[in-house]
Amino acid sequence: MKASAFTYYKPNSLEDALGLLQNEEDAKVLAGGQSLMPMLNMRFVQPETIIDVNGIDELARISVTDKLEIGALTRQKTLAKDPTIRQHLPIMQEALTWVGHFQTQSRGTIGGSLCHLDPAAELPMVALLYDAELQVASASGIRSIPMQEWALAYMMPSISHDELLTKIIIKPWQGSHGYGFQEFARRHGDFAIAAAGCLIKIDNNIIEDIAISIGGVEDVPRRFTECEDVLRAIKYDIDDIKMQVLKPLSKINYLDDSLVTGAYRRRLLRGLLIRAVEQAAGRS
Repeated sequence: MKASAFTYYKPNSLEDALGLLQNEEDAKVLAGGQSLMPMLNMRFVQPETIIDVNGIDELARISVTDKLEIGALTRQKTLAKDPTIRQHLPIMQEALTWVGHFQTQSRGTIGGSLCHLDPAAELPMVALLYDAELQVASASGIRSIPMQEWALAYMMPSISHDELLTKIIIKPWQGSHGYGFQEFARRHGDFAIAAAGCLIKIDNNIIEDIAISIGGVEDVPRRFTECEDVLRAIKYDIDDIKMQVLKPLSKINYLDDSLVTGAYRRRLLRGLLIRAVEQAAGRS
């Protein structure tokens, strides 16, 4: 199949792109196109207008002060190799080893992943771990959306039709800490059936702080705060942790689909979560 007819624009400035979004009621933004192009060709979406933002260089920059700012147009391949990301967000590069393939990472963008918001996407899980702020712009101005408030429903981010995601702002964890990311998919590069990410600080064998995100098991990726609450401030003992996570795991509304059952996802997530915590603790 081929896409239905649409009007194509390629603005060279953010101002022009926002003007188009304001004036075009039924428009889709084209960044990496790794999700949009198949959806167009299968006619799952049939917009009247496509706005190609690949000519807006300011959307593809990485900068760091006390926070890390990543332009929404930054390619996944760039993130996977960038030394600033390696220094401040090594878990992002670890998560990217599970994302697609060389060809898709060469085009796919961080902003596209966040806006497409597949339940099993890895980059939203990383953003959740750090309580990232997402900066969106429109012709009316700029606003920030906490990552915790980004997902409204299945593949539905909290962004208006006239807004454009411009950057992701992350405050890296300070001091000694560890990170872990575990995933299971049918084949390498497929979307995760289940995945878990973890940041952890351990002091005198006590879990001083912990952040956990999960993906692939519910209709949106999310922070697993219920699990964080039972693990924070307890003694680090992996056998005890295996028992402690059982109750919060029972509170998840697991997906049943054509691939696996919700019960299978629950068993799978438990193992991945424990591995992610162990991996993070080993690096802390």
